[in-house]
Amino acid sequence: MVIQLALGSVIMTVTLLIAALSWWVLESFLNKIHDWLIHPPYGPKLTGILSLAMLWALLIMTVSVWIWATALWYIEVFVTIEASVYFALVAFTTLGFGDILLPLEWRLLGGMAAANGLLVFGLLTAMLVETLRA
Repeated sequence: MVIQLALGSVIMTVTLLIAALSWWVLESFLNKIHDWLIHPPYGPKLTGILSLAMLWALLIMTVSVWIWATALWYIEVFVTIEASVYFALVAFTTLGFGDILLPLEWRLLGGMAAANGLLVFGLLTAMLVETLRA
């Protein structure tokens, strides 16, 4: 149990740090082009910024799922990387289909992946709002 909690905590920390740091990079870029953004035409620029922010969020989510999948595959919870990615995605998005389950000795990681997904979704939501506010 302690190993699961430690491993899950490390993975959660890594994914959250990656999300926060990568959003900081995007924010730095947006700050550099701020003077250009505040002049007309506003519509195309707003559409571009929103699209960029959404794609950035999608990239962060994809990287986070792949980190979980790689960890699950590396510790040999699943035989194939496809099963690892599928489980990580289902757990991370809290769908919880239940068609693929973790072995009993690793089942705490499923809940931790789901909690991590909630945290990353919340963080990205706050960051999208902040991007629009600026």
